[in-house]
Amino acid sequence: MASPPKSGKRNLAVYVKTAKKRSVASATWLKRQLNDPYVVAAKAQGWRSRAAFKLIELDDKYELLKPGMRVVDLGAAPGGWTQVAIHRGAAQVIGLDLLPVDPVPGAIMLQGDFNDEDMPARLMAELGGKADLVLSDMAPNTTGHASTDHIRIVALAELAIDFALKVLNPGGTFVAKVFQGGAEKQILDPLKKHFATVRHAKPPSSRKESSELYVIAQGFRLAE
Repeated sequence: MASPPKSGKRNLAVYVKTAKKRSVASATWLKRQLNDPYVVAAKAQGWRSRAAFKLIELDDKYELLKPGMRVVDLGAAPGGWTQVAIHRGAAQVIGLDLLPVDPVPGAIMLQGDFNDEDMPARLMAELGGKADLVLSDMAPNTTGHASTDHIRIVALAELAIDFALKVLNPGGTFVAKVFQGGAEKQILDPLKKHFATVRHAKPPSSRKESSELYVIAQGFRLAE
């Protein structure tokens, strides 16, 4: 159930028959989805989105998920990362998103805004203790203005970092989506003070044209 799509096989392109009835952007997006091997594999394997493969690939390389751990999944919709965490042995997963998410067996899914003042406390109450892994695949609504969008994603990442520093067990791990844009140092510097190793990674399933990266911080240590 967790195998990524295999390369090397010839795939026939799927054309969008209703393209004339759609906007250019809509038709382009649909064509890309229909011809994306990760989308096809996600559907075949029961994952809710192609993004599940990003976590699978990161976990395979960096051993993020371990049986029995407690996990918080921020920006969880539609639930692909939560599915992977449960499938790979997490004992407890709390997922949060602005959008409603269909129930994921074995997980608690919350709908709400992580920016709300009381949300971190609500998540910690649901968790009932410290977390071993905080995942953040949160991304803001884009404006089309590159610098504004970058500021927004950095702000979300900083909020997630602040939450992780409060809720993680010693030795815990933090993973968050960021985008290339010149402010990566702003995110990495505080993490280096609290984690044994901090690195950037771009999983194979992340589209080549996308500027997204994932920051992976492992070995959380309490401030002296």
